Amino acid sequence: MASQRDINETVDKLAAAWASLSRLGSELTENEWKTPSQLPAWNVQDNLSHLVGFESDMQGLPRPDHTAADKSHVKNAVGDSNEDDVDLRRSYTGAQVLKEWNTITADRLNTLRSASLEYFDEQSETPAGQSSMLEFLQIRILDSWVHEQDMRRVLGKYGHQSGPVAEHTIDRLIRTLPIVVGKRAGTPPGETVVFHITNHVTRTIAITMQEARAAVVPDIPSNALATISMDSDVFLQLATGRATFEELSSQVAIAGDTELGHKIVSQFNMMI
Repeated sequence: MASQRDINETVDKLAAAWASLSRLGSELTENEWKTPSQLPAWNVQDNLSHLVGFESDMQGLPRPDHTAADKSHVKNAVGDSNEDDVDLRRSYTGAQVLKEWNTITADRLNTLRSASLEYFDEQSETPAGQSSMLEFLQIRILDSWVHEQDMRRVLGKYGHQSGPVAEHTIDRLIRTLPIVVGKRAGTPPGETVVFHITNHVTRTIAITMQEARAAVVPDIPSNALATISMDSDVFLQLATGRATFEELSSQVAIAGDTELGHKIVSQFNMMI
């Protein structure tokens, strides 16, 4: 059963992520809203439109009767639904999407602040599979912050790159590193890869191949097979598929087995 402490921390992080998005939106001109982002076919406004649509679904509002004409860049069922939400709002101004965002997030927070403990234990289908509502909300923190950074990055309006929401997201993305090191890159048995994440969110993670599986280990060895260093925004871009290693290679340092290091960072995308 979810603890009240975990619930409060999760809702507080959601509130912080959503408030930061609202503040960013309040600063944007209409031209800035229409600036292309790193996501295929999406501009800055589309990123927020997606979040409006998703939180409307979470609030139990009826799905709009709208189907996007072009879904050539869509990769899965979740993306298919997202594209309908985004395309519906392409005729809106940025200010109209922001107003809708402020309304739906206020309603969501009212729902979450007044919900029973049982609500957070309810099982539902999430982008990562079947899980509790609390786990789903923790994914919503990640999604909200990632899209905020998508918006800020292309506008050069950097901010909210550190703190509890940023740390929550980077730590959740780190969970997938053993899959990248082991299954994807094929690191040899017994060998360790060390990651140094720097700047806004700092982390040092050692991952060792233990028989056929890779796992995070508590100690940082001095004889790691490869050491990979990058700042937290570069890590975020690579982990979420916003950019490739080839595009960001000058901002990634690899020591030791550079061939293995290149193989790892070239297969870094952890998003669904």
